[in-house]
Amino acid sequence: MRRLLPALTGAALFAAAGLTALATPTVASAADCTPAQVVANGGFESGSSPWTAPSGAITADSGQSAHSGSSYVWLDGYGSTHTDALSQSVTLPTGCGTATLGFWLHVDTAETTTSTAYDKLTVKLGSTTLATYSNLDARSGYVHKTVDVSAFAGQTATLSFTGTEDSSLQTSFVLDDVTLDASGGTTPPQPGDPTRTPAAPGYTVNLTSDASGGSWSGHESVTFSNASPTPLTEVYLRLWDNAHGSCPSTPITVTNVTGGTPAPLSVNCTALKVTLPAPLAQGQSGTVGFDLGITVPSGADRFGHDGAYNFLGNALPVLAIRDAAGWHLDPYTDNGESFYSVAADFTVTLDHPTGLLVPATGTSVDTPGAAGRTVTKATASKVRDFAWGAGPFTKISGTSAAGVKVNVYSVSGISAADSKSMLTTATSAVDAHAQRFGAYPYGELDAVIDNSFWFGGMEYPGFVLDLVSTTALTHEIGHQWFYGIVGDDEYNGPWLDEAFTDYATDLALGKTGNGCWNSVSWASAAEKITNSMAYWDANSSRYSTVVYGYGKCALHDLRRTIGDSAMTTLLRSYAQAHWYGVSTTAEFKAAAQAATTVDLTSFWSQHRIEG
Repeated sequence: MRRLLPALTGAALFAAAGLTALATPTVASAADCTPAQVVANGGFESGSSPWTAPSGAITADSGQSAHSGSSYVWLDGYGSTHTDALSQSVTLPTGCGTATLGFWLHVDTAETTTSTAYDKLTVKLGSTTLATYSNLDARSGYVHKTVDVSAFAGQTATLSFTGTEDSSLQTSFVLDDVTLDASGGTTPPQPGDPTRTPAAPGYTVNLTSDASGGSWSGHESVTFSNASPTPLTEVYLRLWDNAHGSCPSTPITVTNVTGGTPAPLSVNCTALKVTLPAPLAQGQSGTVGFDLGITVPSGADRFGHDGAYNFLGNALPVLAIRDAAGWHLDPYTDNGESFYSVAADFTVTLDHPTGLLVPATGTSVDTPGAAGRTVTKATASKVRDFAWGAGPFTKISGTSAAGVKVNVYSVSGISAADSKSMLTTATSAVDAHAQRFGAYPYGELDAVIDNSFWFGGMEYPGFVLDLVSTTALTHEIGHQWFYGIVGDDEYNGPWLDEAFTDYATDLALGKTGNGCWNSVSWASAAEKITNSMAYWDANSSRYSTVVYGYGKCALHDLRRTIGDSAMTTLLRSYAQAHWYGVSTTAEFKAAAQAATTVDLTSFWSQHRIEG
């Protein structure tokens, strides 16, 4: 989720203190992996076995509530010096390139401090500390946490959660739905083969909603080709929004698969391997189809509903990428994004009640359906994902000076004046970014405004979710270029879209960033602008500060180092060179060096930009 700096959005960022970072997961996989979920009784519905836990810690007590089912684990909460520990021995299968620990955590505290971690929860696998949470992480409701544990493949170790309280003011650490998914049993690519495949996907989707727009069912198919000299024996579908459910009870269901043989869901139910009937050689094409069901959960989230208003980001299964590193089967992150996909074409037909407006990626055309229903057909070319909303929105429209149609959809709590202000912001922002990086190519732009979004804002091609905020909306629209047009691996290189977009936002709003690098203070030697989401999920309190703040300040510093004119030319040329492609840190560093006679070696080192 797009975490804007708190000074810009006021969005809460939930800190994790004192964490030991794990390396970015190695995503290449061995052929002998058997995908498995290795935690037993992770929902605590079958008593205490095989967990070791204090008496009464595994409970259905009404003092707290379960994330799903009726039982959960309640550690601490005494308000006096106390330690509770929960543990289970787990064995990760050999040959699996990806292993992800996931759990739902609710922190409830009577502590009033906003700066001191008095009470802590430490998560370990064997003797390795995976993460530490504290009273500073308190919030209403559960938060899903994931940690990459791929380095433990083939090992047996004790998974433990240890809560410690000091002498006063209780903190309760409430856990539920613990999973540890191992996956990645695939045919690896030839060593050094950098080709991204499957290539040129074309998605065709037909869905019908219920009366509320919160439940959808129908069919999806995707046609693709193999761009790599390595035969393609399988593909993976990413069912990203299953991270919002409790695996195996999931909000996204795929059934009746054609064009291949499906395996059990893996990576916390967000990855579906489909073995193809025969290997696809380079240049050959295949098609996979399936019946699709979507149930939108409660919550003003990128996938959720706020009362009558539904938001369906990442709801359509999309193809994972295989490249020189292997299949990218990274875990979902709620702290930022895990999404990595090639540009694709979508034709999506949405049958819904006429009383619901359906903003969507691409260009939409409405036609009458059955009695009381409307069919919205949205088409989008060269986009990395497709998102839509459904609800009784209020809609206003305008056209930017450069001719881009902009629609603002507002929930009932947004005033007409605020909607109009956001329309003015959107039309101005889309032209400002286009002037710097290249013309906006997606026909129209939909902005869905709801002040309940806890995350500030979220972008999809031609479709953004946002608060009433000039800065936030300018930022999300900037993502149409950085992540949308110029793609990147958002899990392993989040700075390539967040820092670049925050820099573009400053330029669009006339901010120079003068002196902002002077306030940089690194938390540790391991902290770098270019770290992956595996690092930031384990150090979440620093994610926004470093990736957004230090990242954009580094780009301002680069502009001052090579000159305004050279920087302007660099970014426009770089965007054009990677139009509908994928950017990497190494490619950007090479392009920047080519744009100046100044040796940038020490610049990258000083700014901790590696790759």
